[in-house]
Amino acid sequence: MTNPAAIAETGAQILAAIRTVVVGMDDPLEIALATVLAGGHVLFEDVPGLGKTLAARSLAAALGLSFRRLQCTPDMLPGDVTGSYVYAPDSGDFVFRPGPIFTGLLLADEINRTTPKTQSAMLEAMAERQVTVEGNSFALEPPFHIIATSNPIEYEGTYALPEAQLDRFLVRLSVGYPGPGGETQILLNRVARQQEATTVAPVLDPQRLLELQREVEAIRVDPDIARYCVELTRETRTASNVEVGASPRGSLGLLLLGRALAALDGRDFVRPDDIKRIAVPVLAHRLTLTPQAWAQGISAADLVAGVVSRVAVPPTLRALG
Repeated sequence: MTNPAAIAETGAQILAAIRTVVVGMDDPLEIALATVLAGGHVLFEDVPGLGKTLAARSLAAALGLSFRRLQCTPDMLPGDVTGSYVYAPDSGDFVFRPGPIFTGLLLADEINRTTPKTQSAMLEAMAERQVTVEGNSFALEPPFHIIATSNPIEYEGTYALPEAQLDRFLVRLSVGYPGPGGETQILLNRVARQQEATTVAPVLDPQRLLELQREVEAIRVDPDIARYCVELTRETRTASNVEVGASPRGSLGLLLLGRALAALDGRDFVRPDDIKRIAVPVLAHRLTLTPQAWAQGISAADLVAGVVSRVAVPPTLRALG
């Protein structure tokens, strides 16, 4: 039986550990943690220098997961991600040498600096928790998650992520600039450490994380919540300035992440406000806008926010908020 209070307490401990080195990212970090509890993958997208990589490393450390970092570059090949067969002189055979994707949490740093062909090497792993190399499939041991960082595609030397790749990320999060107080605290923390390196003490181990993920699966979902998720997603398919709307994976993402947020709040049920909070991170990156929308400066986040404002909460859920 699920224990939302225990999940909330553990989540608070994880976030407190991360905040010892990461400043001014409370909301993105909580959603990123909820994404991992929901079994998903996270994409941090924002301009360089805002601490996206530090946030990803700190989350991995607090969760106690084995960690590998993949620094993406234009000359990277798919085998650099998945691994490849190499010749073993001792046996005279070719043996498989696993790549960095064989870990608990893979940080794909600046994922859009590598080519779409290499980006796509992660698709099978993200969806099926396995990789196939030269016709042979290799399972990835759970828990397995990818946290990727990305610079806006307008920046020089970047490649837009393919739609199929974006769709595999449960959320896309923007970090944003810290406020004056937060930026000052970043400087003071650096002075107090007397070194560049940061450390975050582990709060969990992989087995405990798997237990929490199973408990999140037991969070109750009212049928009207499911219908509300579907209505929001369907509305993106008919909204003006949208060429291709969110797939059913978007509806499922809203539901899965809504359960995790409820658990982190100490509840065993999902409220409409949980879904509203995550609508933009879950749905915006799944939309393809029309050329007219780009010309008018309309963003996918704006369109999803408009959808949330238009779609009414079912009457049976209004009391839940």
